[in-house]
Order: sequence, then structure tokens, then C-alpha cells
Amino acid sequence: MSAQGNPLTIDGRPTGVGIVSYGLYLPGSYMTAAEISAATGGFWSEDAVINKLGVVKKRIPGVGDGTQAMAVRAASDALKRGNVDPKEIDVILCIGEEWKEYPLTTSAMAVQGAIGADNAWGIDVQNRCCTTCSAIKIAKDMLLADDDVHTIMIVGGYRNGDFVDYTDKDMSMMYNLGAGAGALILKDNQTKNLVLASHIMGDGSLAMDAGVEIGGIAKPFTCDTIDEGYKSLRLLNAKHMKERLNQVSVPNWYHCIDEALRKSGGLTREDIDYLGILHFKRSQHDSMVKELGLTAEQTIYLEDYGHIGQIDQILSLALGLEQGKIKDGSLVLMIAAGIGYVWAATAVRWG
Repeated sequence: MSAQGNPLTIDGRPTGVGIVSYGLYLPGSYMTAAEISAATGGFWSEDAVINKLGVVKKRIPGVGDGTQAMAVRAASDALKRGNVDPKEIDVILCIGEEWKEYPLTTSAMAVQGAIGADNAWGIDVQNRCCTTCSAIKIAKDMLLADDDVHTIMIVGGYRNGDFVDYTDKDMSMMYNLGAGAGALILKDNQTKNLVLASHIMGDGSLAMDAGVEIGGIAKPFTCDTIDEGYKSLRLLNAKHMKERLNQVSVPNWYHCIDEALRKSGGLTREDIDYLGILHFKRSQHDSMVKELGLTAEQTIYLEDYGHIGQIDQILSLALGLEQGKIKDGSLVLMIAAGIGYVWAATAVRWG
């Protein structure tokens, strides 16, 4: 293993930053493929939603499922699952979305106060659907660099599906947006579940091609645009975004994958045991799994959950462990991409 992945040893075993627990919160409410089809006015059939978009059903928020509230539930699950005292946490990196209970509140501190992590400070970080991989890199670098930081919680909630207008034909790539929350707890000086390397890259030419159009400084709410504004997650420059992504997205993703593996001690695609992959359309998922030389048994397609943004990697990890697809010694590769545009891959040696 590279020095970056494992700087020390304990009893001859590699040691470094490890994932000591994970947590999830998933709302109990669903939107089915039939309901998505109906919301599009029948433009997308139920069969197409299932077999092309890859959504059988997706989680949607219920009463009380605010972004911060869901994050607190996921954080509590991680603390309980890992038997971690909240007072051990030194830093909270909140990966929750900007769409939250109250604008300009700090979600990391909302979690800190709710779970009793009295010794922690916190900060909100955002890379859209890429944030979990980015936060893992940030957390690892902090744990290795700062002698006063030993335990970091990564946590956040997501419900950007609230902004989707199903009658907007350009937005079909986001009809899968769901809701939920996830958490990871990372510690230094660990000998299992080691975080190896990450590779992240971006393309700022796509920064303004997608986003919520109404309600910000550029196009503030007016009396006439309030209802429209709350359904205005859009491709702001659909032509450029689609053309540019067709040129760079797949090559960038594979570059991130290969570089994360290389930096993890000279690993290659043949070393991947499990792919923690975000939800996207079925054909793209199948193509990537095949290109990486993997089988359907080495990943989980989130067709019963939808795309819960940056929570997908945590959800996939949890499901992979529950279904026995991630075993002791498995090399887990998490991959993600977020509008902006950012691509990432993170390697973890589980067990």
C-alpha cells in the first residue's frame, strides 16, 4: 500500500484512516414509476421509467423529513451502530444540501447540537452529488494532518427532488431524485475499513448549466414566480450541458477511477470487488459495470430508492454489507459526479 493510504503500522498491520461506522435514514414514503409517469403527463410511460430511467420506486420525504432533521437521524444511527460517544467527535463535515429547513443556518452545527457532539466544530461542504467522496478526502486529509483531530463525522440529508418539474422534458435525468440521509464516522489510527485514495476533477465550464433558476440573487422570487420557483431545478443551458457531458463525462469518470486505484498502492480495475455507484439511467449503469470488468453481483442498482444525491454512496455501502456483497478484505470503489461539474472516485479497503 502507498504511504498515502497507510502511513503507520500496528503489530505489523497497516493503519490509517478508517470508517468505524455508517448510518442511514430513509423516509417511509415512495413515489412509484407509475406516479412518475403520471407526473410527466404520460410523456414517459411506466415501462420507460422503469427500464430506461431505472426507477421502480424512489423515496420521497414525509412530514418532518427536513434536510437537517433527516441528517440528525442518520447521525444518531451511525453513533448507535458504531457504539461511538458523540463527545468523541472532533469535526462534523455536513454534506447536506442547501435546500433545508431555514436558509443560512449551518447544518453541521444543527447536527452537533442535536446529537450532543459538544466537543465538535462543524462546517457545511458542497459538491452536489459528489459531496460524500469529496468529504471523505477532506476528512482523511484532516485526520492525517491535524494532531488534535481524531474523529470526524460526515453527515447530511437530501431532498432536491422537491424542485423537479416532471413536465420539463429536459429534466428527465433528474426525475429519479429522491430523499434520505446518510452518515459516516472516520477515525485515525485504524487497522480496518481503511480509506485509501481519492481522485477528484472538475469542469467549471458546466458550472451554470444546471441549478434552481428562481429564488436566488440573479432571479429573485416575485409575487408572480413563487409557485414556479419552487419547481425550477432546470438545465439552464441544456444544449451546452448535454454536448459537453457527451464529450468529457465518461472519460473523466474513468480517469478518476484509474487514478484513485493507482494512488491506492498501484491497484487496477481488476482489484475492484464492489462498486458503490450512484443511481443513473439503467443503460449507463450496465455499461459502466461491464467496462470495469465487473458483474451485477459486485454492485447494487438503486432502482428501489432513486438517486438520493450524495447519499447514494453511503446507501450502496450499507446495502452491500447487508447483502453480503462486501466482505472482509473487499476493495470498495465509490464513484460519484455532481452538477458543477465534478467527478470523483474513492477507494476503501473494507475489513
